[in-house]
Amino acid sequence: MARELIVPFSRPHFAGDEAAAIGAVIAGGWVTQGPKVAELEKAFAARVGARHAVACCNGTAALFLCLHALGVGPSDEVIVPSLSFIATANAVRQCGARPVFADVQTRTYNLDPVAAEAAITPRTRAIMPVHQIGLAADMDDFARLAERYDLLLLADGAPAVGAKLNGREMGELGCPTCFSLHARKVITTGEGGIVTTDDPQLAAALRRLRHHGMDVSDLERSRCGRVIFESYVDVGFNYRLSDIHAALGLCQLGALDRILARRREVARRYSEALRESELLELPYEPPGHVHSWQSYAIRLRPDLAARRTELMQLLLDDGIATRRGVSAIHHEPPYRDRRIMLPNTEAAARESLLLPLYPDLDEGRQSYVIERLLAHLHGRRSTQSRRSRAAPAASCAARGSFI
Repeated sequence: MARELIVPFSRPHFAGDEAAAIGAVIAGGWVTQGPKVAELEKAFAARVGARHAVACCNGTAALFLCLHALGVGPSDEVIVPSLSFIATANAVRQCGARPVFADVQTRTYNLDPVAAEAAITPRTRAIMPVHQIGLAADMDDFARLAERYDLLLLADGAPAVGAKLNGREMGELGCPTCFSLHARKVITTGEGGIVTTDDPQLAAALRRLRHHGMDVSDLERSRCGRVIFESYVDVGFNYRLSDIHAALGLCQLGALDRILARRREVARRYSEALRESELLELPYEPPGHVHSWQSYAIRLRPDLAARRTELMQLLLDDGIATRRGVSAIHHEPPYRDRRIMLPNTEAAARESLLLPLYPDLDEGRQSYVIERLLAHLHGRRSTQSRRSRAAPAASCAARGSFI
């Protein structure tokens, strides 16, 4: 029988004003895409340093809409990392284009500009780096690469709200960026996505495409003061975000600085407690980067990687949920290709492990995660009581050394 889950892998942080904000939208009667979505877009653009933000129903839709609006289509290739959530490649495929996988940097897990350049062919139309688990990719290098080869550049910034690169916010890096507002991300609307851009024509195209190709929105018609009729100028999609979701997003955006500070504090405590273990490699935050800490990825020593699932099960038996590290897309059936050689990606997918990290993870429960992880890795006896406040109802008895 499964044990009680003491430490979930992730939980969104709610400040307490969300129910009232959502209730006000419901009471107002406008619950689909409308004034709250417009308010969220304005606030989000300002927060990440972009001129425009366009909200849609999820992060995958944001990626697809951006690629589609930029003209990516059949016969095109888009260079992406394989080490990413599968939506990165799916959005390319949904445009009719082909994702071309390039290797990542060993320590950051981000797309390697050198590997990306080596993957360019006459069919390459775009490069789409991922700001992996909240750490910005080297976008200045990719911007130079895109200019040299006359390629489109956009970023999958799904987990990177609040990250920075050399003092710049994610919306200030010179290319369209697609964010996710899924419940596992830094801030959430439950489901949702946003594209940021400084290009007004791209923003206008995205707004049409998310709403069936309509040239005038419902909100604009309602505020016009005269009778106007819409026209459908593009073959569009139904990828709208509702005002109910946007109300939640505005509350989350108001709490973003606090959420980021708490995530950084949890990450700092992990690093301080785990840095002495010779069995682990800890996350790397290069100079000039500010991590959003959407996830905390440790890396097992290569000779222990084959037992990662066993370690995760031991932790789950202790009531601690973990996740394998970011997986390799080219291992999944729709994209499996044995000819692809990505050694850094293969090693990272095999050896990395994500620990629980969320703003409301208190010190007691985090200490329990640290203690149990080290106990299994090094065969240490538990220093916590069987029913401590940090781990009520968990068995903390050591079951021997993992190694």
